[in-house]
Amino acid sequence: MKKFLLSSVAALGLVAAGAASAADLPSRKGPVVAPVYAPVFTWTGFYVGANAGYGFGNVNAGTVFGNRTVNIGDLDGFVGGGQVGYNYQMGQFVVGVEADIQGADLNSGSSFFGDRVRTEYFGTVRGRVGVAFDRFMPYVTGGWAYGNVKTTIGGVGSTDKTHTGGYAVGGGLEYAFTNNWTAKVEYLYVDLGEKTVFNSGVKVGTDFSVVRAGLNYKF
Repeated sequence: MKKFLLSSVAALGLVAAGAASAADLPSRKGPVVAPVYAPVFTWTGFYVGANAGYGFGNVNAGTVFGNRTVNIGDLDGFVGGGQVGYNYQMGQFVVGVEADIQGADLNSGSSFFGDRVRTEYFGTVRGRVGVAFDRFMPYVTGGWAYGNVKTTIGGVGSTDKTHTGGYAVGGGLEYAFTNNWTAKVEYLYVDLGEKTVFNSGVKVGTDFSVVRAGLNYKF
């Protein structure tokens, strides 16, 4: 019995010694690495960009000096320019403001009498409200519009007036393909209002649609 107890104590001693030696050995698991999380994208921030597209619309005109109606067709042509703005994201909603200036070649062509209307530039200052689906953002927009309307009336002359009482409304879809670069497609309806030309009592104005694509850099 005594020999059995001594043998058991010796065996326990060997097991304890082996466990202590194993505890002193270096771990094979390596250092613990903290998880890395990708930064959450936000639409908040200032941005600048450029755009290009196509415009098409109507010319609103009346009677010149009471003797004939101004015969001017619809206008259309290229538009392109730049924009600057700021967005602020609150949860899934994005609110912002944007201003743009556009060079344009919106031309009605010349009628039989030589009547013609042309818009060579316009711009807008608009609010924007969007809903963010991560990097996708559909939005609506609306605000103030201005631009020039150059009117030529055969046998009378030409005048170039800046219209400042217009408005613009529309909407679009914007996508952030990096944290700084976004691309958008947008539709705007622009009405520049009417002004009297040549002190003749006739009012001339334009309203037109714009379909354009744009690229923005977000700071």
